[in-house]
Amino acid sequence: MDLNVGAECLKLEREGPILWCTIDRPHARNAFTPAMYFGLKRAVRLVNDKNNDLRALIITGTNDVFAPGGDLGGRYEPSDEKVPEGLTYESLPFVAIRESVAPVVSAVNGICQAGGLLVAMMSDVAVVSERATFRVPELLRGIVDATYAAVLPAHVGMAQARDLLLTARPIDAAEAHRIGLVSRIVPHENLRAEALKATVELLKAAPEARAHVKRMLNQQYAPIDFETMFASLAYGTEVREGMKSFMEKRQPNWIPDDLPEV
Repeated sequence: MDLNVGAECLKLEREGPILWCTIDRPHARNAFTPAMYFGLKRAVRLVNDKNNDLRALIITGTNDVFAPGGDLGGRYEPSDEKVPEGLTYESLPFVAIRESVAPVVSAVNGICQAGGLLVAMMSDVAVVSERATFRVPELLRGIVDATYAAVLPAHVGMAQARDLLLTARPIDAAEAHRIGLVSRIVPHENLRAEALKATVELLKAAPEARAHVKRMLNQQYAPIDFETMFASLAYGTEVREGMKSFMEKRQPNWIPDDLPEV
C-alpha cells in the first residue's frame, strides 16, 4: 500500500489497522506547509478507503511541538507536492477530520496552536500530554478564522470561546482539559500508549452506529463562514500587515504605541 500523502514532513507508519501520522518538520517547529495541510486530508482519506484494511488514524508531533498552525511564509519543502494556489476549503483538513467515518485521534505531545489546535479539536478524541500548551493566535496576525468562530463555542461555551479567541492568551494542558477544549490529559511518557488505547476503544464500537452518532454530534456546530474567511485572507490589509510584522519580528501597526505593559 502506498502511504505517500505528498508531504515529506508527514511520516506515516502502520500499527495493525491503525495509521500513525507524525508531524515532523523540526526546522520550522512543525509549522504546516500547504502540502502538509492537504496531506493530512489525504491521510484521512486513506483510513476511510474501503479498498484497504486501515481503520483509524492517530496524529502526533515530534519533540516538544504538536503543531503551531500554518507556515506564515507559505513555504514548501523541496519534495512537497503542490496544492491549488493558496489555502482553500478543499485543501484544509479540519472538516475532513471532523466528518471522518474512521476514528481520528490526536496525541498532542507539546505546543498546539492555530491550525494544530483545530486538528486536535476536530479529532474524535484528543489525548494530551501534561506538558502541552494551547493558543488561538489568529487575531494577532489579522486572520479572520471562521472555523474557530463556528466550532470553539460548542467545545468550551461562549464565555471561554470569547476569552480564548479575542485575547489569544496561552493556556496549559490542565486548563484546556478543565474547560473542555480537550478530553484526556495523561503523563507525557504515557502519551503514545494512551492514544493507542483511545483508538482501540473507538474501534470496538459498531462502525455504522458510530458514524451516525458522529453525524448527529457534528450537527451541534455552527456553519463555517468560509466566504468571509478566504476573502479576508486574499484581500484583507490587516492579514498582510499581520504576516509582515510576524516575519519582521515587530508589532503590527494596529497596536497603540502607548499601550500599557502588563
